[in-house]
Amino acid sequence: MIRLRPLAVLSIGLALVAGPLAAQQPAPPPSTAPSPAQTNPLPTTTAPNPAPDPGKSPAPAPEQAVAPPPAGQAAVGTPARPTLIDKPGEPGDVDEVTLPAKPAAIVTGKTKWEEAVPNLKQAFARIEADLVKLGIAPAGRPLAVFTRTDDDGFEFEAMIPVAAAPTPAPTETDGLRFGTTPSGKALRFAHKGSYESIDSTYETLTAYLDAKDIVVQDRFVEEYATDLKDSTDDNLDVNIYALVK
Repeated sequence: MIRLRPLAVLSIGLALVAGPLAAQQPAPPPSTAPSPAQTNPLPTTTAPNPAPDPGKSPAPAPEQAVAPPPAGQAAVGTPARPTLIDKPGEPGDVDEVTLPAKPAAIVTGKTKWEEAVPNLKQAFARIEADLVKLGIAPAGRPLAVFTRTDDDGFEFEAMIPVAAAPTPAPTETDGLRFGTTPSGKALRFAHKGSYESIDSTYETLTAYLDAKDIVVQDRFVEEYATDLKDSTDDNLDVNIYALVK
């Protein structure tokens, strides 16, 4: 199994922007690979419309069928499960954004790198189950806040935004508590592709921070705009936020 270490790259980036090591280790150049999401325009026709027949009433427009999102997954950017920033990001772009502070249900966890995806999925499932018991509807996409990393794994806070935290707050059970999502000025880096390939986005991120001499907080945020299924899912869409100091 490939060892997933997206935030081992983060540790390197923080060292580069924080101190003397920046003078000893030049940052890798930003990736110049083309965006994996390139598309080609569809061909169009220019045939004129037939002249209307005055003796006939116009036919009603056909109804457009809208395919529902896969089971257990809300469409990206829908009102039910919006991302923190409405406008989606594009791979290779860096967006300066301001993250809003949203109430959220939170559990903390710790995992090895190679078990990151299943353990994050399990944490989100725990939150979802507890919210059902409390009668609270999720109001945003799942997030993981990486609070500490080392060679073996990382510690994290798994969060799901809600419309409002219950008052009074319920007694903490099964590790669930309520708080707020990280907020303030941030840089957003969009990752589209498998979780196994997310290291390349972190490499671009750390190179950008070093080139611009930007100091960030010692935690990064991953927001899963599409469901986190497995490490090889090429349809994964992740917003990575670097919180600026």
